[in-house]
Amino acid sequence: MQSEPDLPSAESAPLPLVAIVGRPNAGKSTLFNRLTRSQKAQVDAAPGVTRDRNFAEARHRDRRFVVVDTGGLDLDAASGIEAEIRAQSEMAIDEADAIILLLDGRSGVAPSDSEVLERLRRSRKPFWVAVNKLDTPRLDDDAADFFALGVEEVVPISAAHGRGVAELLDAVLDRLEAPAVVSTPVCRGGVAVAIVGRPNVGKSSILNRLVGYSRSIVTPIAGTTRDAIDTPLAIDEHEYVLVDTAGIRRRPRVRQQLERGSVTRALRALERADVAVLVTDGTEGMTEQDARLAGYAWEKGRGLLLVVNKCDLLEDRKRFQKQLEGEIRRDYPFIDAVPVLFTSARSGGGLDQLLPLVDRVSANHRRELSTVVLNQVLHRATQQTAPPSERGRRPNFKYAVQTAVCPPTITFFCSHPEIVAESYSRFLINQLREEFPFTGTPVRMIYRASKDAKPARSRRPSAKSKSGTPGRRRARKR
Repeated sequence: MQSEPDLPSAESAPLPLVAIVGRPNAGKSTLFNRLTRSQKAQVDAAPGVTRDRNFAEARHRDRRFVVVDTGGLDLDAASGIEAEIRAQSEMAIDEADAIILLLDGRSGVAPSDSEVLERLRRSRKPFWVAVNKLDTPRLDDDAADFFALGVEEVVPISAAHGRGVAELLDAVLDRLEAPAVVSTPVCRGGVAVAIVGRPNVGKSSILNRLVGYSRSIVTPIAGTTRDAIDTPLAIDEHEYVLVDTAGIRRRPRVRQQLERGSVTRALRALERADVAVLVTDGTEGMTEQDARLAGYAWEKGRGLLLVVNKCDLLEDRKRFQKQLEGEIRRDYPFIDAVPVLFTSARSGGGLDQLLPLVDRVSANHRRELSTVVLNQVLHRATQQTAPPSERGRRPNFKYAVQTAVCPPTITFFCSHPEIVAESYSRFLINQLREEFPFTGTPVRMIYRASKDAKPARSRRPSAKSKSGTPGRRRARKR
């Protein structure tokens, strides 16, 4: 794939980019989270947790900048996933305006540290050497060992406790100027699109096809992606934030703490998205886990688009498409309102239609309805089919109004809102979908009592009170 292009910032003022590099398990993700005041990067005691580059905005003493977290930089890696991680780190060095080389103060100087340092010198970028995991002042003397690398200054810090981090940022930002060319992949606007699905269905491959470069590492190994990776994309006047996520398996199969953290971040990415793109494996069909993820996105009120990937491996695509659409209507009726796109991330087939479908779903997700037309639909629906009654009481609908978007939320004012049947609520939603373009978005229904609704009559008390004791009877006058 081609190299990563320059990406425009959402604001006119460019932000400098600070990359954190170093060998595995030096505490880069911990420092990244502290600088960005977030838990965006996953942290674990095991080395090699971070793989893809992770970007986020940070602020220090009223200065804004972008931080990029990287995987462990192994300059000897020539193949496999280690080579992919190295390539991601090399990109971060090439793009950065300043670099923090983070070293492990507990393990001391390693031969690979001098190799990475030489790589930074060749980049001709300003860099600082920070020695991490020096949690108390009495450990600062351990930082002196790193002068053997031939550097003039080392900064002792503790990323976990924040010790020395402010002084490090003061030194970095004092020498930073705004970059001449904006190459900061951080976007503050646009449609947030979470790419979700089971492991190894092709989520990262689809992301790389959409952005046109190797943004996420792709391997045949399930679970390659671990963090939720944000990537902005601008096409003409349309802006997106594409979020690649870790694969989500069934909960009983999620055992390791590291995978649980990845799944949690994936679900959080889905919850903060405008549109969820659910990727499924065309060679396996629609699975129960796919349906669970679709249901989760639907319940959270997200716009939803179903992408059936790996269609290039199907022998009879038309037959499979017809079979899948029938299966969805039969077994997963709520997905019937969701657009289905058949793609191949390997060849790129069908992916040119993905972002236009995202635009369509996003527009429906934030659609505002005409109150007049909305009430006309309500009147026709109630005239066509009256709501069912319960114990002699029947809801009498007065009017409806839209009260929210993302997703569209309709509030109905009626008598006896507490007895509106679930089946009738589905009937009203279907009537609305016939009138309004709600493809790909859930519609929420709220029922409230109208002001002129008469309160329900209370029942005549029985001979027994609620506590089960006999009630008193009025004495007759003689």
